[in-house]
Amino acid sequence: MTGMKKKGEVTIYDISRALNISASTVSRGLNNSPQVRKELRKKIMHTAREMGYQHNKFAANLRLKRTRTLGVVIPRIDSHFMSTVISGMEKVANKAGYQLLISQSEESANLEEANIQALFNSRVDGMLVSLSYETKTKNAFASVLRKDIPLVFFDRVFECGNCVSVVIDNYKAGYDATKHLIDQGCRKIVHVAGSLNRNVYNDRYRGYRQALADNSIDFDDKMLIVTDLGDNSGVAIISSLLNNGTMPDGIFTANDNSAVSLICELKRKGFRVPDDIAVAGFNDDPVSRIVEPNLTTVRYPGRAMGEVAASTMIRILEGTQYEKVNSITLSHELIVRQSSLRQGQSS
Repeated sequence: MTGMKKKGEVTIYDISRALNISASTVSRGLNNSPQVRKELRKKIMHTAREMGYQHNKFAANLRLKRTRTLGVVIPRIDSHFMSTVISGMEKVANKAGYQLLISQSEESANLEEANIQALFNSRVDGMLVSLSYETKTKNAFASVLRKDIPLVFFDRVFECGNCVSVVIDNYKAGYDATKHLIDQGCRKIVHVAGSLNRNVYNDRYRGYRQALADNSIDFDDKMLIVTDLGDNSGVAIISSLLNNGTMPDGIFTANDNSAVSLICELKRKGFRVPDDIAVAGFNDDPVSRIVEPNLTTVRYPGRAMGEVAASTMIRILEGTQYEKVNSITLSHELIVRQSSLRQGQSS
């Protein structure tokens, strides 16, 4: 029967009888009300724990029309970068009394839309989203925006007047990585990108192109390779370059997984890294410090991105985000290692 007390379930009335005080005093004490003396609050809390009382946050939040949950949609949970972002979000959210509901799009626009609708139906207070490869429109967010549910994009973002985006300067990061390869003597540099629908990969590509132009290096369409940036992408990329007769002297790839795959395949084919082909990646994942030679890469501050995205969302929800901000840009850093350093050249 609905509303029936579960066997063994402890209520505030049980605590009030145990302490010989009113149920309303117990309720105020459990909610840390200053109307209850500090010593009595401690006694109520201690007794509640001893008796196994479980506070019904769901019912309390319904009265406040808040769930104190934040919906998170990311492309892949198994990404090291995304796991560091989630770690930062959880740290901030838990400290502020919020919980995260996390789902992954698996790079599918349809699954992303289904996840957003499920979170919307779960009445989350706000959503934090990094877009899938496939997403091209804001249609999936229509119901969220109509209801004025706060929306914070991070990493892969949309420009949205009523939303906040947390990013790095991917254009500058792409420029920096490419310019470093040029400084090492590279003149025929391949760029391996993800879907150019996404800001992160498009901006890194534009930075790459600008670095070439600034150093009077012509761009050839064959020097751009768009892939899924997967762990095994190197085999197909090197095979394609060999078949086309377009082997480069430098490769800048948009993530570390594909860069490591490329290094392994280059070595298997008898190329020397960096003497024959210098390689730079992106993210500074742990694998970049394990592969031999260690990988030059761009440090992407995932944990800080998660912390900033979550704290921004919570300030919006709590009404303490006084300054209207549409975009927050975090700093990046080029980490130079042996995969790109050539003898006689400086870093």
